[in-house]
Amino acid sequence: MAHSDLQAIIDKISTGDVVPYLGPGVLFDVKHAVTGDAMPADSDSLIITMNRGRPMAPKLMYEFPRAAMNQELKRGRRFVEQFLTKLYGEQSWTRSALHDWLKEINPSYVIDINRDTQLQDSFDSEPHLLIQGVARIGGTDFRYILNEHDGTSYHAVTAETANVDLPKLFKPLGSPAPQPTYIASDADFVDYITELMGGFGVPSFIKDYRKGKQYLFLGMRFTRDTERMVMSDITYDAAEPAGWALIAEPTDKERRYCKKKNIEIIEMDMPAFLDLALGAVAA
Repeated sequence: MAHSDLQAIIDKISTGDVVPYLGPGVLFDVKHAVTGDAMPADSDSLIITMNRGRPMAPKLMYEFPRAAMNQELKRGRRFVEQFLTKLYGEQSWTRSALHDWLKEINPSYVIDINRDTQLQDSFDSEPHLLIQGVARIGGTDFRYILNEHDGTSYHAVTAETANVDLPKLFKPLGSPAPQPTYIASDADFVDYITELMGGFGVPSFIKDYRKGKQYLFLGMRFTRDTERMVMSDITYDAAEPAGWALIAEPTDKERRYCKKKNIEIIEMDMPAFLDLALGAVAA
């Protein structure tokens, strides 16, 4: 793909026609403010961090939800929640260049499957609407929590009372703030994906807004069924073609899947993309 074609896609993010969909790879440059260690974001690094710096058995290293389920069974669901809250909500991290760029262009809708707060931090001084995924809760069929930010703090809203004209930040797998909620273990994903498929994981105003949208998948890989299933349901009613995926070295499996979903692969890494995107902002 020519740079001019990619630039046209980037321009459509500002207009709302293309929705950024963020995976772990967008956090490639985030470091711990004290130790300088990279932020654990992808499956392997999350598992090793959760296991105190040691790999787990090969069958558990397959993906984070499986390892989290193992720890939940041994130590309780609260252990996994506390681990993620301490990691992403109680430690200081440097800023991601991708999120600084998003702050500059101010998109109207962003989907972020990471569990950190960098996206929310980008919008912390302006009103926005936050959608967090939840799982295994009683008293409701819905699998999301809505909070509206007034430029200073969050307050809970419903799908009926939310100001849907605000920028919408969708965190399907949760985050530490304003209240810790996560989709992490296999059991969480089974419940969450089931309700996504039933239409209960996405607010009605998002179902209306997303019709005919295209997506730019950044830092997202398509090698695991769990993340692919979440993506497929959240991007339901996409345009044809559905969008583009930035993957520097796609696997054969990813090529087949993206072709099936009518997603064009752009063989470019995140630093190269940011060079182009930040150059456009500066111009």
